[in-house]
Amino acid sequence: MEKTKEKILSESLKLFSENGYEAVSMRDIAGNLGITQGALYRHYAGKRDIFESILRRMEEYDREYAEHCHLPTVGYADAPKSYREISRAELVRFTIEMFRHWTENEFASAFRRMLTLEQYRSPEMGALYQQYFGRGVLCYLTDLFRENGCDDPESAALQFYAPFYLFLNQYDVADAPSEYACRLERILS
Repeated sequence: MEKTKEKILSESLKLFSENGYEAVSMRDIAGNLGITQGALYRHYAGKRDIFESILRRMEEYDREYAEHCHLPTVGYADAPKSYREISRAELVRFTIEMFRHWTENEFASAFRRMLTLEQYRSPEMGALYQQYFGRGVLCYLTDLFRENGCDDPESAALQFYAPFYLFLNQYDVADAPSEYACRLERILS
């Protein structure tokens, strides 16, 4: 049953990233999976349920990567001390792993493309895009730099994040996208 649910999530996200969330119906998802809508509804209550499962998966990925790289997994307001004494090496490692995650992991890459596509169509998707790729990241980095004694944490966050954001936005249309993670690591190190 878990394999079927995973397949449903992956296929749904693939369709969302290609056609947009609003354009995809439960009928489309069932058709692409080769199952009936009834079978699909036995696993998920509807398209929103599928979407929320995708979001939970992405939140789990974020938490796992941050824990793996010894970075804070909660907001600054909840645990400011956890933002102190993060080494540059840990931050660079986390950033490179996240870049690879967003570009090489099929599920995460489809989620990124879906949010990129939908950010202007839906306030909710726009807010999620900002959380994952815009203001959310900049606020997180600003807090990290501030707590580690940086004189101008906002500028440091912008300078640190700018190459990541640029390469992420160029990745899908680049002539040699596989080189971007190495280039990013050279720039950040």
